[in-house]
Amino acid sequence: NDQRKFVYKRRSDLMEVEDISETITELRTEVTNHVIDGFIPPQSLEESWDINGLKDALDHEFGAQFEVSKWLEEDDSLHEETLRKRIVDELTKLYQEKESKTRSEIMRNIEKGIMLQVLDSHWKDHLAAMDYLRQGIGLRGFAQKNPEQEYKREGFGMFQEMLLAIDYEVITTLSKVEVPTEEDLLAMEQQMYMSENMQYEHADIDGLGVDFESEEQGENDESLTYVREQKKVGRNEPCPCGSGKKYKQCHGKIN
Repeated sequence: NDQRKFVYKRRSDLMEVEDISETITELRTEVTNHVIDGFIPPQSLEESWDINGLKDALDHEFGAQFEVSKWLEEDDSLHEETLRKRIVDELTKLYQEKESKTRSEIMRNIEKGIMLQVLDSHWKDHLAAMDYLRQGIGLRGFAQKNPEQEYKREGFGMFQEMLLAIDYEVITTLSKVEVPTEEDLLAMEQQMYMSENMQYEHADIDGLGVDFESEEQGENDESLTYVREQKKVGRNEPCPCGSGKKYKQCHGKIN
């Protein structure tokens, strides 16, 4: 329940704000340092650094091709802290270049949309994992452990991992996402404008009051109308056969 309250408040706060760019900047620093930790452990000697592994990770996770080895060779002032800062600064610069290709409001919408989508997706997966944990937590009793305490402990650990995974996926996704350029946006607006005009013209034609279907049906009905070839003979008129009798007493009687 505490986890649910935390996530719902985080989602509610996210829905209320329009600009989360500062949050994204903070998360980028945290996520980047977390990635660097896997190849440059904090307070470690340079001899233990895995620079090639770090270079590949930056490329794979952020789409950034940094020549870290070259930086270290050309700049003697780079040590662990300054190298971390440079990597973060370079990633921030790449992100700013991406944002400069599109409109600011578009970038803000993309950031907010991705964060909401990632949060919802991970929370659903976490609920399923917590339910699975609850179903099997009773087995901890066989190991002389309190099932309730074990459920709280493991559930808290899973929740922490979920929060880290959310931040990680948000930053890596934003780093690699393709944004629409100003030219793309103008083309989309032009296409929408033309589409709206076509719909308007079609509506004008429909509003002329011409029932094409009725006219066509009328033409078909007229073509099927029976036309009498000879004048109709009255019942008291002489029969056309020449018998001298009235039509009603001759062929008219037969008909």
